Amino acid sequence: MPGSNVTKRDYYEILGVERRADDAQLKSAYRKLALQYHPDRNPDYKDAEEKFKEAAEAYSVLSDAQKRAAYDHYGHQGVQNMAGAAGFDPNSFDLGDILSQFGFGDMFGGAGGRRGGQSRVARGEDVRYDLQITFENAAFGMTAEIQLPRLEKCERCEGSGAEPGSSATGCPQCRGRGEVLYQQGFLSVRRTCPQCNGSGKTIKTPCRECRGEAFKQVNRKLKVNIPAGVADGNRLRLASEGQPSPNGGPAGDLYVFLKVQDHAFFERHENDLHCSIPVNIAQAVLGAEIHVPTLGEPTTLKIPEGTQTGAQFRLRNKGIAQVNGHTRGDIVVHVEVRTPGKLTRDQRKLFEQLAQSLPAENEPTEKGLFERVKDYFA
Repeated sequence: MPGSNVTKRDYYEILGVERRADDAQLKSAYRKLALQYHPDRNPDYKDAEEKFKEAAEAYSVLSDAQKRAAYDHYGHQGVQNMAGAAGFDPNSFDLGDILSQFGFGDMFGGAGGRRGGQSRVARGEDVRYDLQITFENAAFGMTAEIQLPRLEKCERCEGSGAEPGSSATGCPQCRGRGEVLYQQGFLSVRRTCPQCNGSGKTIKTPCRECRGEAFKQVNRKLKVNIPAGVADGNRLRLASEGQPSPNGGPAGDLYVFLKVQDHAFFERHENDLHCSIPVNIAQAVLGAEIHVPTLGEPTTLKIPEGTQTGAQFRLRNKGIAQVNGHTRGDIVVHVEVRTPGKLTRDQRKLFEQLAQSLPAENEPTEKGLFERVKDYFA
């Protein structure tokens, strides 16, 4: 119809590329738009289908060298009578086939990856297991035994789902393909067959043991090796220990998430262990040797004369081991000088004598550089 091309947007503008864009750039731009505006992802966005159709039309022209040359010279008029351009028919292609070229064939619920009648075998589901361990077990490692409920192949029917002596037949709805084709607006979309759940088979006489499911839930015991140095929230992967595949594919994985209990004395920061140890005034003033617990045997720490509250001392290589590494963290000792609340008569007399010999230094301490700069600009 004359004048209809006035309302059509520029194909390069639609794809968001420059006119000198190469095939790879065109393909990348179209992929992003196809995923962004696919109707299945935008059920409440009425314009999504039109935008998807618009992008598909632009790509169909610009990805063809002959059509692109005609469009570059004459615009929409140059391609409106060429097959597959202005007469572009979105129903002539299958979205799953196109997206599979970009690595997204299974994104929208269809089989998408099927070729030549052969289905892509689904992988079993992954399983999560939460395991609580002590602080010491996390530090030194351990072997834990867990009991995991999961599905396993039914022994009676050997995983076929059919009563022994009978067999499964091809699904009449999908004719054994495991998928059906639906028309959604201008798209033809493949989806898993709802009758056979993608197996391509139906069972007339289900197995009495598993009721046609081919699998039974059992409690399986597993040993989990926990390396030294793991932390709260770490996870361990046990390959192929998840749920089995419904169609004979590989099993999923088991992920063990670790919950490490708090320690009564230490606080962990990465691979270092921090602790606070009180000392009395005499020990802080004169210096002393104090006993510091570790995750092994206690050790001795010598604190110097005049130690102040908040002073920190490191015990090298006494902390947590690096997971699968060769280094260890440290123990960081925070000293807390405690003032006695009650004194005996003799103790008070000694402190009074000490007070007479010490200067009274009650002036405010000088501010640090940061505070002085802050005051200057206040």
